[in-house]
Amino acid sequence: MNADLEDLTAFRRDLHTHPEVSGEEYATATRVLDRLRPLRPDGLLEELGGTGILATFGSDGTGPQVLLRCELDALPIREVNTFGHRSIYDGVSHKCGHDGHMAMLTGVAMRLAADRPKQGRVHLLYQPAEENGAGAKAVLKDPRMGERQFDLVLALHNLPGYPLGSVVVREGAFTASVNSMVFVLEGKTSHAAEPEHGLNPAAAVAELLQGALALDHNVPEDPAMRVMTPVHVKLGSVDYGISAGHAEVHLTLRCWNDEELRNLEQETEDVARRIAREHGLELSLRYTHTFQANMNDAQAARLVRETALATGHQLVERGHPFKWGEDFGLFTARFPGCMFGLGSGEQQPALHNPDYDFPDGIIPHGIAVFERIIRQH
Repeated sequence: MNADLEDLTAFRRDLHTHPEVSGEEYATATRVLDRLRPLRPDGLLEELGGTGILATFGSDGTGPQVLLRCELDALPIREVNTFGHRSIYDGVSHKCGHDGHMAMLTGVAMRLAADRPKQGRVHLLYQPAEENGAGAKAVLKDPRMGERQFDLVLALHNLPGYPLGSVVVREGAFTASVNSMVFVLEGKTSHAAEPEHGLNPAAAVAELLQGALALDHNVPEDPAMRVMTPVHVKLGSVDYGISAGHAEVHLTLRCWNDEELRNLEQETEDVARRIAREHGLELSLRYTHTFQANMNDAQAARLVRETALATGHQLVERGHPFKWGEDFGLFTARFPGCMFGLGSGEQQPALHNPDYDFPDGIIPHGIAVFERIIRQH
């Protein structure tokens, strides 16, 4: 395993050096395929849902069908690290650890190639576009996925702030239900010296932000938690002779379940429409970056717990879901499954921080948990 770990570490660092954002993971997919093809999987689908890959090991279609999933994409974040494998692209980097997730799944592929399943099949999915919420939907809609049925679907995510190599499990909701709302307010421009001849949406923007934030209830221990985050505001253009006539307000909403999120969306829309009406503005609304809550099946979560203990890993029971979104929720909504966490160190920089780097030492831990589950299932 030491030789394999050195090889997988080199692979992970190569992926880290050459990151690609959601929907543009072409070279990343090529690097993964260069690793998978020599392993001679029993099935190999390329360009799945865009740049995705599905590698299948095992030829028994009557036994258990298990799917393991990782992500291909990086983030539009400028890396500040100075080590040798830092990103070569300014403004793009692997700050969520997807490079490490790919390395772990490739390690599982190496083990399966050496000892193929005697019963059933194991499907390894390298999914595109997780960060913007588009990838899982695109993969599941791809005609080549057809009516495939999986008896178990699994994914893990590295978790800074938890002991290195610990396994973090939760039954029920593991990640939040997330959506982003984009409100566009249209008024009328005028000369900046005569704003009374136009319709400037600035006051409406301020009221909309206040009204939206009044709906916030950021108490993770409460099942009715609501997180309202303004992420972008735009008003007019940088022209000091023009009073603005156009504005945008971008908000991200998070709740513990899909029903509560729908309620929050409606309340936010009601606030925005009332304010626009009072100010005589036209209002339009669109949604983006949608993530369904990731619901862990009780039996699948129990299997992860038992496997963690059997492989000598520290088990951590998560008290409430994580507030971030994860489009693996589309898989767990359709098939029995579980997303779990793998501790990446208590002093590890947080996900999406510019100084984050996946810790190579946890690669064998992820492989061990995944392999034990698929061998025992």
